[in-house]
Amino acid sequence: MFSTSLLAAYAFDSAETVILWLTVAVVAALLIAGIAIFFAKRDVFAKYAKYGTLGFTAYALIAGIVMCILQLVKRTNEQYLEDKWVNKDVIGYVLVPLLVLFGVLLASGIALFVISKLKPASFKVSAFVLSGVSAVALVAAIVTISLYYSAHISNDGYYSEKMNQTGLYVSTAVLIVATAVAAVLLGLKDKSGFDNRCIALAGITIAMSFVLSYVKLWEMPQGGSITFVSLLPIMIFAYVYGTKKGVIVGLIYGIMQAMQDCYIIHPAQFLLDYPIAFAMVGFAGSFKLIKALDKLPQIQFALGAVLAGCLRFLAHLFSGVFAFAANTPEGQNFWAYSAAYNSFVFIDIALVIVAGVVIFSSKSFIKAMNRYTGKKSASQDTVAEEAAPTTDVAD
Repeated sequence: MFSTSLLAAYAFDSAETVILWLTVAVVAALLIAGIAIFFAKRDVFAKYAKYGTLGFTAYALIAGIVMCILQLVKRTNEQYLEDKWVNKDVIGYVLVPLLVLFGVLLASGIALFVISKLKPASFKVSAFVLSGVSAVALVAAIVTISLYYSAHISNDGYYSEKMNQTGLYVSTAVLIVATAVAAVLLGLKDKSGFDNRCIALAGITIAMSFVLSYVKLWEMPQGGSITFVSLLPIMIFAYVYGTKKGVIVGLIYGIMQAMQDCYIIHPAQFLLDYPIAFAMVGFAGSFKLIKALDKLPQIQFALGAVLAGCLRFLAHLFSGVFAFAANTPEGQNFWAYSAAYNSFVFIDIALVIVAGVVIFSSKSFIKAMNRYTGKKSASQDTVAEEAAPTTDVAD
């Protein structure tokens, strides 16, 4: 006789398949309708893009919540944990802290959105306080994951035999510092904060990416998957709002991924494979700063996506070498095996680049995007300058 939680575990497997094909169908329907409207009534395409995006966001939120609930029930089932050779303490020491962290981030985002509308003067102070609370929740999660590692992994006779903790901590620290410095340097000219539009778009992109991440075209045996362009929404956000904001949104998304694909054996490995790896997605907007490519947004996006993919690969590479060396077949080099295993990242990014280039090649999309954000792209400014009449003004 099946327990309720075990039935939910099987329900998750079925729901994942349903959502995969349902999402593909929804996206295909939106694209087909969009193409038809673009050629038949181009003047209403921008409005269609706006409401189509809102509709898909609503779908993404509902689907994401359903999948989260089912997956949490599945991963707290003792029979499921036993089949995966995972100690049930993972619930209290890993899953629950991650769930609390996610709840804090979600509540903070909602609170900031409300404050930006009702009390904009208090926004900066509130953002500082809520960022501190989120940081405390993150540190608490790392501490509990450390306790789980000490109790169940440090002397397990498998991972612990070839794990290089020094390499893990050093690579993690280097990537954190390098990411923070690079994000700050690339965002020096960005003086804008997280206003209500930015927060809204951040929530929309995270929701879209999260539900698309369940549409797995290929799943790796030891963690990782090739998805249905799940990183595209976050990369578009990074392109629109810049690297600094893109890195923050990517980091939050990475924490959500840790809840979805909870393959955690060490606190530093958690940081490398989730918050750090997906924070790298924020670098997708880096090439928007290259003035020579102002009139080629699709090339700017593609180059940024390549950079983001390479940086994400680097984080997974270090994790594979220093944390999961025990999975390397006998006689093979740790670095070579980790590089080959994590090369799935490049296939995932290649799909995003194809979709992104098609989207950014659409002038209507660029106009709709800029209309939503209230900004003009550099290419639009250049065109406007060229079109404007020249006059001589005496000093």
